[in-house]
Amino acid sequence: MAKRYYSAQEAAAALGISLSTLYAYVSRGVIRSEEGSADSRVRRYSVEDVERLLARKAQRQDPALAAEQALYWGAPILESGLTLIADGNLYYRGHEVTALARSCTIAEVAALLWTDDLSADLFGEAFTVSERLRGVLARVADLRVVERMQGMLIVATGEDDGAFDLRPQAVLRTGTRILRLMACGATGHALGSDAIAHSLQQIWTPDQPEAQPLFNAAMVLCADHELNVSAFTARCAASAGSNPYATVIAALSALQGARHGGHTERVEALLREVDQPERSHQVLADRLRRGEMIPGFGHRLYPEGDPRARLLLAMLKRARPQHKEVILAAAVVEAAAALVDDHPTIDFGLATLARAFTLPDGAALALFALGRAVGWIGHALEQYAASQMIRPRARYTGRPPQQG
Repeated sequence: MAKRYYSAQEAAAALGISLSTLYAYVSRGVIRSEEGSADSRVRRYSVEDVERLLARKAQRQDPALAAEQALYWGAPILESGLTLIADGNLYYRGHEVTALARSCTIAEVAALLWTDDLSADLFGEAFTVSERLRGVLARVADLRVVERMQGMLIVATGEDDGAFDLRPQAVLRTGTRILRLMACGATGHALGSDAIAHSLQQIWTPDQPEAQPLFNAAMVLCADHELNVSAFTARCAASAGSNPYATVIAALSALQGARHGGHTERVEALLREVDQPERSHQVLADRLRRGEMIPGFGHRLYPEGDPRARLLLAMLKRARPQHKEVILAAAVVEAAAALVDDHPTIDFGLATLARAFTLPDGAALALFALGRAVGWIGHALEQYAASQMIRPRARYTGRPPQQG
């Protein structure tokens, strides 16, 4: 398990400074410290803050190398007021995300991320699906879920002249339409103006109303996650002046990759392979012997465990405590903890939710996409306001220029 705190001597040694300089950093708020335990006056110092200071030092010494490393889980490269990941927790505009998932709808969270106002009513306007889009739904019915969503958005762009108005209020209207069209693509049905979670429940699990709060919580938990690859893709597209439909289509392309949202399919495959709780340890151990990964476990930003997965699995356990898929998931979590000392991620929670309610193929990824689209539009709004194109440089490593 990743180390979270240094002693004073360890922190000073890591930074190459004296103890008095370390204490000066603490007094200025550069490094956080706290008492080690209730019965000890010895203080401990945040590893995260020490590593951040080391990254800044490296950036000053070698800016080119720092810029390269920033693209791979490195130092922040863009400013955003949407999401904070700190001390094992996730916050949307200062609101702790698991609290939002328990008490707010995805529409309210969209209002928070887009306008910084939970009470803003952005989804009050009527929503209808044109005959042309109904025809698209019929033609893409056999495609995978992300492809159905993209198909709907591509055609809808041609019907929505207002999509090319990139002023904030116009983007808000377009954003609500995009989310509803994506829900149509997720279910394969032309939905109306009902709440998105309710619409999903009515189509996917009409006889299981207890699924609705879980669908809503899953989308809220997935709404944003800082500069993940799909959010960065959305920002790049928006920085070029692409309209919100095109921005979300680009982000969907990134999301479906097997290292991103498409990872949910790997988790579902693992759960199918395990099949029975008593097989959990053996199946995971066999994977390790073959040099294979255990999908759905371990997140670099949450060494103590992904709070999104923790909440979603807890909600599932309360809703369906005796369901075989919930029991299976608990056994896999226990086996993974014993074998690799890793905790489940949101991908594992989404896959378990889909199996516990026997949802259609691709539903786990659909919930991920519907939630994350809220964040993509939030990032687009920030990028439109910045009015600056994202254009990093590449370090050339090819053949030198030929002379003569």
